[in-house]
Amino acid sequence: MNVLPRYPVYVPSKGRFEVCQTAKFLLKDGTPFRLVVEQQEAEAYTSRFGSEQVLTLPDSNQGLIFARNWIKAHATAEGHERHWQLDDNIQVITRRCKEGRRFHCQSGVALRCVEDFCDRYENVAVAGLNYEMFMKASQRVPPFYLNCRVYSCTLILNSIPHRWRTRYNDDTDLCLQVLADGWCTVLCNAFLAKKTQTMKVKGGNTAALYQGDGRLKMARSLERLWPGVVKTDRRFKRPQHVVKDAWRRFDTPLRLKPGIDLAALPKVNEYGMTLKQVKPIKSEALRRLVEQEQATE
Repeated sequence: MNVLPRYPVYVPSKGRFEVCQTAKFLLKDGTPFRLVVEQQEAEAYTSRFGSEQVLTLPDSNQGLIFARNWIKAHATAEGHERHWQLDDNIQVITRRCKEGRRFHCQSGVALRCVEDFCDRYENVAVAGLNYEMFMKASQRVPPFYLNCRVYSCTLILNSIPHRWRTRYNDDTDLCLQVLADGWCTVLCNAFLAKKTQTMKVKGGNTAALYQGDGRLKMARSLERLWPGVVKTDRRFKRPQHVVKDAWRRFDTPLRLKPGIDLAALPKVNEYGMTLKQVKPIKSEALRRLVEQEQATE
């Protein structure tokens, strides 16, 4: 069963028609999406991925912020309540399973699970998937974090008035905007985005933002925009913005929509997902896990 997302998936991309990792795995999974590209690159992307997958921006060389806001307007005009924006350097989506193990899963079902969760609440403005690189396999974590940053694989509520507004740290700024206005953000740990590390893939913002002292400029610009909330520090051997109190000052609780009864939901809903062996299993612990999963089917 190929479960698909309810809301449209957009992938803003520039200079990566040959190496657009996100488009490749979405095509492989059969998950509908649209690449959003500038006019001068539309032909190259269309040749690689097909015209039905490409939306062309009305203006060129306006930057990612223009593209992001255009996408939100496009999704709103089509009548959607929410929309997805995925960075173009995501390799695959994985699922955390028992004992912290991760398995590749179909992207459609992962996105749909996040949608269904968010649609139970009236105040989730931004949601998305955590990075696999930030989650140790053995680390015990809740299925989601509430009221923190959401990057790269984001589900946006179209009715919020907030816009992307800064070329540096645009995703952090958007999350801070909605949280400061009393909305919630949800960062999913049950599903994870396996994303290529920044500056490892040509194209995108690699040359425009990150070269030279770009990292310091990024951190300082967010600090100026959010004085008293953000400071510049050195993390991971490079300049990095740091949100005061590690986001804990944002404590707005989730509010259920009228008529939603959590007790009436199924205790477990796997959305048709099962473990499928695709290559020989060498780990005895993994073999036992697969056998346990198959025994419960």
